Amino acid sequence: MGFMRVGIGSDGSGFGLKGVIVEHLKQSGHEVVDYGPGEGEQPEYSATYARQVAHAIRDGEVERGVLICGTGIGISISANKVRGIRAAVCSEPFTARHTRENNGSQIIAFGAFVVGPEMAKAIVDAFLGTEFKGLVDQEFNDRFNKIAAIEDEELAIAQG
Repeated sequence: MGFMRVGIGSDGSGFGLKGVIVEHLKQSGHEVVDYGPGEGEQPEYSATYARQVAHAIRDGEVERGVLICGTGIGISISANKVRGIRAAVCSEPFTARHTRENNGSQIIAFGAFVVGPEMAKAIVDAFLGTEFKGLVDQEFNDRFNKIAAIEDEELAIAQG
């Protein structure tokens, strides 16, 4: 797996596991940008951190993202509201690899109430160690574009 600049965020429920993953990422040679909450900071709702990590990916500040809340659901739904972002909740490495490889997801999410530290590390490693097939296979690029077209359609409707 190549070294990357990875953005990470959590809510209060995911804060402890976030620390474990930050340390794991650094030991693996990745550069980590922690979008919060910080030590001693009162955590906000997960959408705050999801938005920050998603914007960082959209703006090219980080290459991939990791989001952690109690279940991974709320934080991933929030990240997916940012145009162009694909965040997936995964509780084991197979789906983490699959969401990156087949769907081009840029963010992995999981729940601190659902997975333990060792499984969380395995999920992150699988996700970061996988490339999107659409970079070399037109079929997967076409699939990616079909999903993106839904966003374009919704944007057109919203703009009237």
